[in-house]
Amino acid sequence: MTPADRGVLWLYLLTRISLWITAHFARWLFPAQSGVREAAPVLAPFQRWDANHYLHIARDGYFPEGAGPWTSGWDNREAFFPGYPLLLRAVHTVVPDWTAAGLLISFVAGAVAVLALARIARAYLPEDAAGHRTAVLFLLSPCAVFLAAGYTEALFLAFALPAWLAAMRHRWALAAVLTTLGTAVRVSGLFLAAAIGLLFLLSARAGGGRRTWRSAGWTLLPALPPAAYSWYLHAHTGDWMAWKHAQERGWYRTFHPPWEAWENTWTGAFGGTQSTGYAFMFQAELAAMLVGLALVALLVRRRRWPEAVYVALSLWALGTSYWYTSVPRATLLWWPLWIGLAALSLRRPWFRTAYLCVVAPVTTLVALTFLTGRWAG
Repeated sequence: MTPADRGVLWLYLLTRISLWITAHFARWLFPAQSGVREAAPVLAPFQRWDANHYLHIARDGYFPEGAGPWTSGWDNREAFFPGYPLLLRAVHTVVPDWTAAGLLISFVAGAVAVLALARIARAYLPEDAAGHRTAVLFLLSPCAVFLAAGYTEALFLAFALPAWLAAMRHRWALAAVLTTLGTAVRVSGLFLAAAIGLLFLLSARAGGGRRTWRSAGWTLLPALPPAAYSWYLHAHTGDWMAWKHAQERGWYRTFHPPWEAWENTWTGAFGGTQSTGYAFMFQAELAAMLVGLALVALLVRRRRWPEAVYVALSLWALGTSYWYTSVPRATLLWWPLWIGLAALSLRRPWFRTAYLCVVAPVTTLVALTFLTGRWAG
């Protein structure tokens, strides 16, 4: 643990304190109903949307008392991979409150993730301040609130970023094991596995030798959790792709060509078909998609092929639904974005000031909309 690492962790703690203060005041200033005389419970701001899905899975399982997709009003919980619920159930044996257990997971995982991100940035960039600057831009990014909530972003990054760091150092077995843990948490782990697989091939072709090729089998390990989960779902539903079909039923993730997805999202954003809250969300989806496309173009131009594959696969998965869903949250998983922005800010000092002036109010607004239950419109 170097002084630079400790500085990053101190920054992480300060931003967590800032977010908890925001959550505390949100439950007093923005009650669910007008005229109430008592604030919501302390953890109520974090009991939102996907956090409740994971809680229900961890507490009751995927198919409680024989319920399932054949049941009226089913919540399509099989859309969520089992890694996070399993860990949540384990932590709950020590931390009795489910929400507190989820927040603890995200807190610890977020610390691991931001530390690994800073180390990756220092490996990419020559400047001494690269790690700290990347952590600042990442922790103050518009959707940073989801790193603290009971969501999977922090846990996934706690596996994915150390996996990438291990792959950069040609420690293929460790990278494969960490990526395997990531695929148990999110399907995005498969995109990471593809990127690491390509990095392995490029390294082997560049002169890795016979010893490197002997590690090739490790690149197949990350497919094991998704395969096991598909087998489990097939045993209960008769459907090998039950998780994908649950996403289609609950979140409009049926396949559509990219241009149709863009058109439908654009209509939701500017066509007057949605309330202003939902329209704003669709506008954010479009903006995040443009950022992702620009990032892929830049990575291709710089011949960063593995990173380009990772982000491109993410964009394809998110950009081929009926309309875009969760693209802004996905930006948290695109570590080349935050490293690239850090590089720009180190070479153009004015950019950091401009970035923080623009992003700070947006980040605060997004945090408040989530913490007050207004995120989905």
